[in-house]
Amino acid sequence: MSEAKRFAYLKEVLIGGGAGVVALALILLGLSVSGPTLPGSNNGNGSTAQASSSASPSASAAQCLVNKQISDPLLGDVQAIVVNAADDKVLLDVNGEKASATASTMKLLTAAAALETFGPNYRIQTRVYRDTTDPGTIYFVGAGDPTLSRTQPGKQSVYQDAPKLNDLAVQINRAVGTTPITKIVADGSLFKGPQWLAGVDVSERTNGYLGLVSALQVDGDRNDPTRETSPRSANPENRAAGWLKQAIGANASGATIVSGVMPTSAMQIASVQSQPISNWINHMMAVSDNTQAESLARLVSLDAGMDGSFASIDPAVKAALRGAGIDFTGSVIMDGSGESAKNAVAPAAMIKLLKQVYLATGSFGIIKQSLPVAGESGSLQTRFKGDNVDADGKVFAKTGWINHGYTLAGYISAKDGSNLLFVVYALGPKVADSAKGAIDNLVTGFYRCGAALGPATVTPAAQ
Repeated sequence: MSEAKRFAYLKEVLIGGGAGVVALALILLGLSVSGPTLPGSNNGNGSTAQASSSASPSASAAQCLVNKQISDPLLGDVQAIVVNAADDKVLLDVNGEKASATASTMKLLTAAAALETFGPNYRIQTRVYRDTTDPGTIYFVGAGDPTLSRTQPGKQSVYQDAPKLNDLAVQINRAVGTTPITKIVADGSLFKGPQWLAGVDVSERTNGYLGLVSALQVDGDRNDPTRETSPRSANPENRAAGWLKQAIGANASGATIVSGVMPTSAMQIASVQSQPISNWINHMMAVSDNTQAESLARLVSLDAGMDGSFASIDPAVKAALRGAGIDFTGSVIMDGSGESAKNAVAPAAMIKLLKQVYLATGSFGIIKQSLPVAGESGSLQTRFKGDNVDADGKVFAKTGWINHGYTLAGYISAKDGSNLLFVVYALGPKVADSAKGAIDNLVTGFYRCGAALGPATVTPAAQ
C-alpha cells in the first residue's frame, strides 16, 4: 500500500472507528500508547516511588523520595544537596546555595588547600638554635608542627611516628658539650595574631578538643599525648620548652624558660622533621583533629606570603583552591578546623570540591582515602547502626559538630551501583546530638534510592 493510500485509509478508520480500532490504527502508524504506571507505595525505607509515564522517551523515570527523613525536626534548619557523580545531575537540593556553618567539614577545604600548596610529601622541620654571644642560651623555634612529641623512644603519641624531643635533646647535648644551658627561649612567633578565635567556646580548650594556635607546641599541647581528646594549657610555648628541658637532662637542669624571638645571628644546632603532610591529613580527617587543621591553614597562609593569622586564612585557602579550579567566592572561612559558627560555605560549593576528591584529582586522593567510613572507621565507626546498617561500608564522609550544628559531607556507593556526592547541614538553636541519627537516616535514604533519588519537600515542622 502506498503512503498516500495508507494515510487515507487510516484517516477513515480514525474518524469512524471505536477506541480499539483507534489503537490499532495508531499501531499501524508506528505509534504506541500506554497509560501511567501505578504510583509506588512506601517501601518500608521511608522512600516512595512516584508515578511515571513511558509515553515518550523524555518521560521521567520513577523517583525515590526521602521527604520523611529530611523533614525530621531533629535536623533543624536542614540543608542538603545530592549530585550523581557520573553526570553531575543534581538529584536533590534543599537550600543548597545558602552559605552556612560547616563545622568540621571545613577540614575538607583545609586539607585540599594544603595538598594544593605543598603536595603530599612536604615535611615541617623544627629547629633549635644557639646564641652566638651567649653559648648558654638556646632558642626553641616553632615551625608549625604540633605533632612533635615528648613520648619516649618506641612509644607512640596520637600522631603515629611523630618526631621526638629526645632526638632534639641528643643533638643539643652533642653541640653544647660541657657548656651548661642556662636559658631556653621559647619562640612561637611564626604565626601572627590572636591564638584563639573570638566566639569559640573556651571549653573546647579545657575539654581538650583544641589548643591555643601556636607555631610551637608539643603533642598538640595535650596533657596526655596518647589521647586525642585531652585538656590543653594556656601557654603551649613555655610548656613545650619545659618538656625540652626535661629531655635535655642534667645539662639544662638550671635553665630558665622565657618567651622570646630568636635573633638572626643565632646558629642552628639541632633539628627534626615531621611525617609527610599526607600522614597529617589521614589522621586529621579520620578523627577530626582540630590542632592539625589550624596549623595546616596557617602554613598555607605563610606560603602565600601572608602572616599566618586567623584573618589570613580566608584569602589564603581560597587562593589555593582557585589554583585547583575550585571557586569559593561568597564563602566565609574563619579558621582551618570549622570550630567557628561564623564559617559560611554553601553545600553547593562544597559539592564542587567533593567531586574533585571523589575523582582523586591531583593529590586529592589522599583526602578520599582518609575519609571516615560508615560503621567501620574514624568518626563514623559507631554510626549508621540499627535500621541504617545496610549503609555500613558504603558512605565515605567527613563529619562535623559545633554547638547547635551537625554536618556530614562525602560520597556514597549507592545500593543501585551509582555513586552520589552529598552534603547535609543540620543547624539551629534546637539541634542536639540526636541530629546525628537523623542525618544517618537521611543519608541511608540517599544510599537506598541511588540515582533514582528525587527532589525533596521539607515540611514546615523541620524548619
